[in-house]
Amino acid sequence: MKVSGFTFIRNAIKYDYPVAEAIRSILPICDEVVVAVGKSDDDTLLLIKAIDPKVRVIETVWNDSLQEGGTVLADETNKAFKAVSSSSDWCFYIQGDEAIHEQYLPVVLAAMKQHKSDTHVDGLLFKYLHFYGSYDYVGNSGKWYRNEIRVIKNDPSIYSYRDAQGFRKGDNQKLQVKAVDAYIYHYGWVREPSAMQGKWNNFGRYWNGDNWTDAAEQTYMGEFDYSKVDSLERFTGSHPAVMQQRIKAMNWRFDRDLSYNKLKLKDRLKNLIEKLTGQRPFDYKNYKII
Repeated sequence: MKVSGFTFIRNAIKYDYPVAEAIRSILPICDEVVVAVGKSDDDTLLLIKAIDPKVRVIETVWNDSLQEGGTVLADETNKAFKAVSSSSDWCFYIQGDEAIHEQYLPVVLAAMKQHKSDTHVDGLLFKYLHFYGSYDYVGNSGKWYRNEIRVIKNDPSIYSYRDAQGFRKGDNQKLQVKAVDAYIYHYGWVREPSAMQGKWNNFGRYWNGDNWTDAAEQTYMGEFDYSKVDSLERFTGSHPAVMQQRIKAMNWRFDRDLSYNKLKLKDRLKNLIEKLTGQRPFDYKNYKII
């Protein structure tokens, strides 16, 4: 069985993406990792090339005409996916602000082996932890997606969907997936406040399209206000080993009084049902669990 990893990145240093850590987190079970490196304003290309001999870079230019709904992110994801080795059976997708804990790699590898020859299985579904403000808090309201596909079969009919959160195949068909008991750790909302605002400002233009104006950009200036969040809970587990150096280097402080959480009633009910049954009702699902 052969496994390819794939991802995309641009301006990783400028916007403080833990992309090297993301790639290193999946490397132990990958025979190669293909990285689509967009033309950057910093040394992102050198950073990626220095990670490991198994990392294979393809240099790209982002299509800045795709400035609405995050479509350019799916476009870059597809470039990386199409460049993986044709001999690979599975493809492990990891975004530049994600990582998987090493404790879950044997679980993922076992699921790959189990479902490798099952033509009904298009991919593997992961659970998510969305860190916010610091490495000590995770979001627990309905705004955070609970699951998403991160491992797919090496099937040319599969493509990145919308803003690259998930995948579809053929004529807009949802993928059939098997759920694995493994978490993806999402660090997209953990940065020094001014760096977070810079990242937020940069991606604002890729979601707002023609509505992005000089006046709109001014609303993204300054330091990011982490206090404007509805509900968090404290994280008591461990982080992936690849993230430990970054966590130790954290140079800002974020504390949250959890008694001030503003969780809506519907989210409280969803959380209760999920705790009792393991199923979360009415959430958007970009996949079919089989």
